[in-house]
Amino acid sequence: MASTIPDPQPRSGAPRPEDSPTRKPSDGASRVEAHGIDHIPEHERRGRPRQLFSVWAAANVNYLNLVTGGALILMGLTPWQALAVIVVGNLFWVLTGVLALSGPAAGAPSEVVTRAMYGVRGNRVNNAIVGWLISVCYFALNLAAAATAAFALVEMAGITANTGVKVAVVIVVAALTLTIGVYGHAMIMKLYLPITLALTAAFAVVALGVLRHADFSYVPPQPLTGTELWAVLIAGVTLIGSGPLSYTTSADFSRYLPRTASAKAVVGWTALGGFLPGVVVCFLGALAATAVDMTDPQAGLRQILPGWFGPVLLLALVLGTVAINALTAYSAGLALQAVGIRIRRSRSVLADGTAAVALTLYGLLVSGFLDTVSNVLQLTVVLLGPAMAVYATDIALRRNRYDGPALMDETRDGRFWYTGGVNPAGALALAGGVAAAALSVDTLYTGPIARALGDIDLSLPAGMVVAALLYAVLARGGRTRAATPSG
Repeated sequence: MASTIPDPQPRSGAPRPEDSPTRKPSDGASRVEAHGIDHIPEHERRGRPRQLFSVWAAANVNYLNLVTGGALILMGLTPWQALAVIVVGNLFWVLTGVLALSGPAAGAPSEVVTRAMYGVRGNRVNNAIVGWLISVCYFALNLAAAATAAFALVEMAGITANTGVKVAVVIVVAALTLTIGVYGHAMIMKLYLPITLALTAAFAVVALGVLRHADFSYVPPQPLTGTELWAVLIAGVTLIGSGPLSYTTSADFSRYLPRTASAKAVVGWTALGGFLPGVVVCFLGALAATAVDMTDPQAGLRQILPGWFGPVLLLALVLGTVAINALTAYSAGLALQAVGIRIRRSRSVLADGTAAVALTLYGLLVSGFLDTVSNVLQLTVVLLGPAMAVYATDIALRRNRYDGPALMDETRDGRFWYTGGVNPAGALALAGGVAAAALSVDTLYTGPIARALGDIDLSLPAGMVVAALLYAVLARGGRTRAATPSG
């Protein structure tokens, strides 16, 4: 059975309204979610695909998108080159939407669905690295971004942001984030629409300020041409694409939808929720960089925005980052369960948060924040790109037909035990994709393929294409397809 311990819920002799199969999606928001990685039975499914839009929109109106948009101009691109990169990079949200399809089909989170790709034991390793470790790293990175904005708020209040104050701020922001993650799915669905509306209002003011000062004809002092331009364009797509590629867990938030939910709607609302704000906020960051110095985004934006709006902007940055981190914490908690640790989901979220806070304090107090942003986003693509490609290919091969109860069976006789608990097709495809990406990377080091191409980083397409092709060839006609339910 699934390695999970349900969170206790108060019970009485009479049935409660919130236990009714017809209750609204928001009815359970005041209670800690009982489900972890276990199967969600059909009578507990509810909601509509359009609710997914606000989940992903709220998570993408954030400080990190402003920083990465500004970074494209600092890399030497013009605003229109940056816009092209931003649009192409955000198209990977379509894949995030495709992965969300498996949630309603299986009634299980991504951390369990991937047993179909890697086997029971292989999936534990996959979740330990792709699911838990990388999620905690992103949690720490985003927490650092929120804390940086909160530090500025503290300074505005006349309080010196010394080390003790910074530690306290990080803990408070983390506590707000973890509260949402602990209460879980219903809380996320209830809060994220008003969060989206609030952030949209705040960033509308940002847009007005940026558009008044932006230089649409901006040309960098040393315009890029030839191979150098292509290298930066592809690096920019990798940087932007790393955002949607980090969400190999989108089924976590769609799994409560009925099995009969429209596939087009699930893909469309998920993809649009990430794509639209991703493009707008990133492009605002790029345009802002044509008018002010975006190496310090907070200081730069204050130069072109009304003085009264400074605290509002910082609050919006904190709120947006809390929204994205609550999703990350939620998925990291499920990943910790899927590794095989028998722990309640609520406690697993708290464990993830503790690790992330420690990493955040190190990143803020010891190392440079912008360097951390660039390194983490670009290096994780080596692993996340192939992982997403394998997942999407499996959905295509199975036609999104997953047997949720069978995925919960971790015994040797289970359908997804494969060979020694590992599906060779998934393991080899992922390894091959990671190897191809690692040979093609040009970030902290230059791989041999990148060097041969004039330092052009093709790690994203190389890793994804190799992983997808390998998995399609190895899985086709084998036990992976045989494991697909007939109904």
